[in-house]
Amino acid sequence: MSTAYLGLGSNIGDKAATLAESVARLAVTPGIRITARSSDYRTPPWGDTDQDWFLNAAVAVDTTLSPHALLEAGLAIETALGRVRERRWGPRVIDIDVLFYEGAAVDDARLVLPHRFVRERAFVLMPLAEIAPDLMIGPETVAQALSKLDCTGIERVT
Repeated sequence: MSTAYLGLGSNIGDKAATLAESVARLAVTPGIRITARSSDYRTPPWGDTDQDWFLNAAVAVDTTLSPHALLEAGLAIETALGRVRERRWGPRVIDIDVLFYEGAAVDDARLVLPHRFVRERAFVLMPLAEIAPDLMIGPETVAQALSKLDCTGIERVT
């Protein structure tokens, strides 16, 4: 078993229900056991800011899946819930990112671990800090990385 952390986000439709359904589908995926789930956080859009606000969350999982198989499981859930990739950083019914996978350093065309932008995005770090503040990502903990970022507009909602 390895421990991994996933980030989830939605800004189309019933965002809270979509996050809940995504977590439920992850929980019944063979090889994945959810060990922690953050609250939901309302966050402003990042990157492409001409879109609706997001609801973001993070989950910790114990998994027997490889990093790439975990990515594929998340992508399959995205597709099943109607995710359509129309533009980079654009609106999405659901986004499931592998943020960190214990003991894995991956950098290929499909996956970068730790996630390339994890330490730069408050909307990712805020929910992750709730469930894993002392997790080391690179040279600092999640809490330390979060303390350096502007968290304006991020609100815990559940």
